[in-house]
Amino acid sequence: MAVTKKRDARKSVQQPGWITLDGGFAARPCTVRDMSATGARITVDDPNALPGRLRLAFTRDTRTGRNCAVVWRRGKSLGVKFVR
Repeated sequence: MAVTKKRDARKSVQQPGWITLDGGFAARPCTVRDMSATGARITVDDPNALPGRLRLAFTRDTRTGRNCAVVWRRGKSLGVKFVR
């Protein structure tokens, strides 16, 4: 029997966000296109310049946000999953 993997429902948010690297340095603006309990789709000017791990926040405060792992890249968009 095949196992089907059901994705969490994504909610369109279309709001500004911040990507921080290396413990809060190099904050970069992004747009969060949609989000679910397990991840998000974001758009940035240069997604190839981002590493495989980053922190996504809705304010520029580096103490907030969620740790993420990049799971796909397409053009200026990338998908991230939330990790601990």
